[in-house]
Amino acid sequence: MNVTLAFSTGQREISRVALTIVCLALAGVGWVTPLRAETHANLQSVTAVGTSAWDGAYPITLVGVLLTDPDEMLDATPNFQPASAGVIGGEWQIVLQAALPGDQGGTFCWMGQNYATRRPPGDDSFSYSDAEWVAEIDRLNHDPATGHAFRKGDLVSVTANASLFYGGKRNINEMHRNEPEFDFSLSLVASNYGLPAPAVLSLSSLMRTDDNDPATFEDIFDPTRQTGGERWQGERVRLNQLTLVTTEGWDATKPWGQRLCTVTDGENRFFSLRHPRYSLGPPPTGTFDAIGILNQESGSGVQGTNRYELFVQQVVPSEPAELNIATAPVITWPGALENYQLQYTNRVDGTGEWQAATNVPVLMNGRWTVVVDPAEAQTRFYRLQRVR
Repeated sequence: MNVTLAFSTGQREISRVALTIVCLALAGVGWVTPLRAETHANLQSVTAVGTSAWDGAYPITLVGVLLTDPDEMLDATPNFQPASAGVIGGEWQIVLQAALPGDQGGTFCWMGQNYATRRPPGDDSFSYSDAEWVAEIDRLNHDPATGHAFRKGDLVSVTANASLFYGGKRNINEMHRNEPEFDFSLSLVASNYGLPAPAVLSLSSLMRTDDNDPATFEDIFDPTRQTGGERWQGERVRLNQLTLVTTEGWDATKPWGQRLCTVTDGENRFFSLRHPRYSLGPPPTGTFDAIGILNQESGSGVQGTNRYELFVQQVVPSEPAELNIATAPVITWPGALENYQLQYTNRVDGTGEWQAATNVPVLMNGRWTVVVDPAEAQTRFYRLQRVR
């Protein structure tokens, strides 16, 4: 069943209506009753060692905003090779961020061409020929009802018959099988729905300081997914106050595994950035912010507690964290910026001596909140200053 709506109130209003229709459908009203509605938060739930805790059944359907264009992560160019060559050939990957009320996180969808390299006994009939692969990618890149070419910012639903855990997250995929019953499919809910605003983070939200022991990892891992990398995995984030330590991977032409760079916040914390398949310009030489998708690549199918990274989509100049000052004398800033201090000067032109505000900030609804005296608010100039 296809539903077409026409409104004069703009794309965002149409998107809200479309999302409402999807909510009703996924709740079992109407034409998709046989599908199993699933949340990203539930699908990506993990155990104490970071492996998948999901125990659902197929088929499932997820709704999310596309954070990527289909070609910016992996190269889908057809490249059939016999299993003996040991190469996966073309690869395709997208990321969806949760969009339904109450959901959190995001999910990667992946498929590869030469499954015979990963499926015993290596029979080449397990792989896609070049022609078959082109047809599969064309199918996944377009809405089956309208022919719309999917792009980042579209609101879509994905229906899956299979998935696998690896590297710290559960991926929608075909379980390395090219039989049609393992296919997954995407459908358009609303085009140009819009990208979610990135969560503003500092590295202190993701990493501990380096202990100089190469055998350990400093990633902050929380199996409840309330803090650390798990909290923002699969979501659009903005990491602030970064400086490149290595630049060898700052190259759009390199394969996925070689597009890695290391950054620091200058406070003995280090993190990995992964470059997309398009140019971001030359490597930044100073401090910068990076906007992209929080990813995890633990390199293991039996643990997922480390090696979080940012898939970079945009580089922007570092800016002071934004302060929101309400009509009432309340000042707030993002909860992830725990290494920042609220300071003030009595010179309203901002040129006086800066002092730490004595009001103790309280974490409320994900933001640090300070209530100030109304008289002081009228005579002071406030700023955030990183202190560690």
